[in-house]
Amino acid sequence: MASTGSPGSINGIPLTAKPLRELTPPRFSSLAEERLHRQQRLAGALRIFGRLGFGEGVAGHITARDPEFPDHFWVNPFALSFNRVRVSDLLLVNHAGEVVIGERPVNRAAFVLHAAIHARRPEVIAAAHAHSPYGKAFASLGKRLDPITQDCCIFFNDHQLIEVDGGRVVLEEASGQSFADHFLTGKAAIHRNHGLFTVAETVDAAAFWFIAMERCCQSQLLAEAAGTPLQIRQEWASYTHRNVGTAQAGWLGFQSFWEDILHSDPELLE
Repeated sequence: MASTGSPGSINGIPLTAKPLRELTPPRFSSLAEERLHRQQRLAGALRIFGRLGFGEGVAGHITARDPEFPDHFWVNPFALSFNRVRVSDLLLVNHAGEVVIGERPVNRAAFVLHAAIHARRPEVIAAAHAHSPYGKAFASLGKRLDPITQDCCIFFNDHQLIEVDGGRVVLEEASGQSFADHFLTGKAAIHRNHGLFTVAETVDAAAFWFIAMERCCQSQLLAEAAGTPLQIRQEWASYTHRNVGTAQAGWLGFQSFWEDILHSDPELLE
């Protein structure tokens, strides 16, 4: 049997010792350090999206606001596979749609929609969108998610249904502005006949909210195909949302995905 050490320790480790890994987002000593962190998490999130089957041709993008130049954001290049993105591939784009850093083209839809969201919502650091299969299917129903599972309560009264330009490719800046006008609050949006969007104060949380929402769409589609799902009582759904729908919970939910992709794809940091 292992020794328990002193009464205030386990195996000689003081009970007051800090955990090996903090369970909150890191703090940074410089803008350069914070920028690199966002770039690394962005490249990792894109690879995770690829591994989960969210890639579809040229569609889909995740953006991360630059910490020094808040009217610029980092984004994956047009037509580069999610599964191949590295930090060095990322583009820095301004709100005029100009590529400031990088040699590849930017997806016009990424600029139009994401620039509008970043401009209208200064608290949003990252935004995610992809043509994921269950998100697309659910978006065709033209309704919000129901609180039918604990996981779905993450989005209870915290996501929007946006019908403007539903199903039409958004390439004009006016359409992007109209989309952003309908997405002034909430961590997620269902764009009718298009798909899912999620936003957060960290790249980690934005990516995790997207993954979670895609799976909630899958759960509701499966439940409705089998019968009439029972909804969680509103007071219980609200309680669950307050506990598992926080920014820290979203950040924390991403960490296992990050550790897996970092282990399998370390070249993403290049």
